Amino acid sequence: MFTPIPADTTNIKLDGKLTELTELIAENVHNVWAAGRIKEGWVYGEQKDSTKKTTPCLVPYNELPESEKEYDRNTATETLKLIISLGYKITKEDDPA
Repeated sequence: MFTPIPADTTNIKLDGKLTELTELIAENVHNVWAAGRIKEGWVYGEQKDSTKKTTPCLVPYNELPESEKEYDRNTATETLKLIISLGYKITKEDDPA
């Protein structure tokens, strides 16, 4: 049985600029997922049905229910925290750092 052991990033805090980046990454995570589903033949449908390949989540990010956005935000947040915990720094080119 697989027991996932994600990296412990509980001590990593994201500053305001990275929090803004989190939302942009979350939207892209959704778009990458949606593009993959569409490529696999999935279409929008009121109910998720793996046999018919329908899902209500094939909508633009801003139309997702908050619970689905939160899933994507968590992926984005944990990715950024992992990058920082591994010693990388994230900067924006036009930031006067």
